[in-house]
Amino acid sequence: MRISTIAMLVVFPTLVMAGSTMPVNAAETKQDVKGLYLLTDYPAVSVRPGTTSTISLRLQNYGLPPENLALSIDGAPAGWTATLLGGGQPVAAAMPATDQSVSLQLRLDVPADADISSKTLTVKAEGQGNNVSLPITVNLAKELPAKLTLSPQLPALRGTPKSSFDYTVGIKNDSGRNLTVSLAATAPRNFETSFTESYGTQELSSVPIDAGATKDVKLKVRPPSSVDAGSFPIEMTATSGDTTAKTQLTLEMVGQPRLTIAGSDGLVSARAEAGKQSTVPVVISNDGTAAADNIELSGSGPSGWKVEFDKKAIDRIAPNQTAEVNALITPTDKSLAGDYMATIRAASRGETASTQFRVTVATSTTWGMVGFGVIAVALLLMFGAVVRFGRR
Repeated sequence: MRISTIAMLVVFPTLVMAGSTMPVNAAETKQDVKGLYLLTDYPAVSVRPGTTSTISLRLQNYGLPPENLALSIDGAPAGWTATLLGGGQPVAAAMPATDQSVSLQLRLDVPADADISSKTLTVKAEGQGNNVSLPITVNLAKELPAKLTLSPQLPALRGTPKSSFDYTVGIKNDSGRNLTVSLAATAPRNFETSFTESYGTQELSSVPIDAGATKDVKLKVRPPSSVDAGSFPIEMTATSGDTTAKTQLTLEMVGQPRLTIAGSDGLVSARAEAGKQSTVPVVISNDGTAAADNIELSGSGPSGWKVEFDKKAIDRIAPNQTAEVNALITPTDKSLAGDYMATIRAASRGETASTQFRVTVATSTTWGMVGFGVIAVALLLMFGAVVRFGRR
């Protein structure tokens, strides 16, 4: 059997110091490495019988002229299939340029009945002037230890109580077998959490993941509408058997105004007179956690009614504060006596509120007198007609 060698030339340049006899720092020493190398990040791996495993390799050329190097594998047990791949295709030779490397892959197809023991395979690269080899130890085991990894795309989200907080988290099954992974989330009190598929709406409590595969799930978090501004921790847990993985998420809550509308005495009723403007005191309250700015007021009522305000807008209402305005409601002069509904609205940066006021309308006394006069005239005419025609 021919013994392959690894050529390595190490040259230490002479250190020249002019006008100084001070010692030279070791970090200033330059080291040149020359030669051909077969490299891998993992020279010893574990493989489960009946599976396929791929090992990444590099054929590195340091300072040598390019050379056509034949590739081969020695030591593959009977029944195993060992293949060298380059660019996704089987290859039999490689030619790394000077100070460049060629990426290779060693693919191992291990039969299901392979005996449980350690095997050593040797990858070789042989040329006219340089020969290199790399031994790789393959340990066979019936079961690889289960391992889960959680990778959130965006671990911190920011918004208001009305925002949608959706965390997309990748769950990787690094074990050698398929797993069913249970999902759970821990959130502050009154926060609601649920899991769905990455592109779906069906809620999940567990998800199957093939060996070596990664699956994305979406964690939806719904905060209570009354939550204060601040930072809230969310913990996601993935469990399969004795294996557990966790990841920490953050929900940044900013303040949000919350407007309500009522009458000055807390009631939502008023009285008005047909054809006349009535002043109705209205209280705008901000029960939220942020100030409401540039609050625009509007209103509507039955057809033909006018609903206006003595202020078109309110500049600012701080949290837990109120502001009072007057709604100017004018029913039509033809409105009949009875109860009607008028709507008062307030809007500030996407936050809106509306309340319906019951307006009781009474007819004008002027129209009552006119009506009384008309009835009186009609009665007099009727009485006159009876007297005149009754004599005949």
